[in-house]
Amino acid sequence: MEHILTAANLSKSYKGCKALNSLSLHVSQGAIYGLVGKNGAGKTTLIRILCGLQEPSGGGYTLAGTDSRDKAVLQARRRMGAVVESPAVYQELTAEENLRVQYNVLGRRDLTAIPDLLKLVGLENTGKKKVKNFSLGMRQRLGIAVALAGEPELLILDEPANGLDPQGIIELRRLILKLNREKGVTILISSHILDELSKLATHYGFIDAGRMVEEIAAADIAESLEQHYMKLVGGNWDE
Repeated sequence: MEHILTAANLSKSYKGCKALNSLSLHVSQGAIYGLVGKNGAGKTTLIRILCGLQEPSGGGYTLAGTDSRDKAVLQARRRMGAVVESPAVYQELTAEENLRVQYNVLGRRDLTAIPDLLKLVGLENTGKKKVKNFSLGMRQRLGIAVALAGEPELLILDEPANGLDPQGIIELRRLILKLNREKGVTILISSHILDELSKLATHYGFIDAGRMVEEIAAADIAESLEQHYMKLVGGNWDE
């Protein structure tokens, strides 16, 4: 299967501390790739580098076949959408106004797709309600809508279920599955909620201490995701 995203020997150091240590990554086109690791394992650092928000200390990655060290990666990144840490939305605007702003940033003048995008994320009836009055789940789904404004092939979500109540998690799960199955969007999602991730992911990457411990298809995991994870991080992964 063709890879839409790969990384090789990717490293990041902060004042001598290795946040990423020669990490490898292989995300296949059409997959829902679950990035699993405890807090501090390097998940967010990896995502920030992939999104161009930080520079690696070593190694590199390819996005849609384009090397990260090539200037063309800026164009390739237009094929990617992301919600990193928290949704980048304007609190004083409505959902539709937020999308209009994002369309303007992307240089998209045809706004006719906005109602369909709002419906896709379940925000079609929010009208003039400002984002500051949205629930956390609604803000998360709006953040995803903003990330989808450029019609990306790859969507990266960093701990999207954080702080959501059970209903919000269910709505988020349904949206992710719909994007993947009906729209063909490849999704890289980091999460420490293993039970929820097990209902979504087709593939996993297990990170510990900044290194990729294992990449595996969901179908090849014999036990529960939690048991598999604990088996991996409980081993000896000394540098």
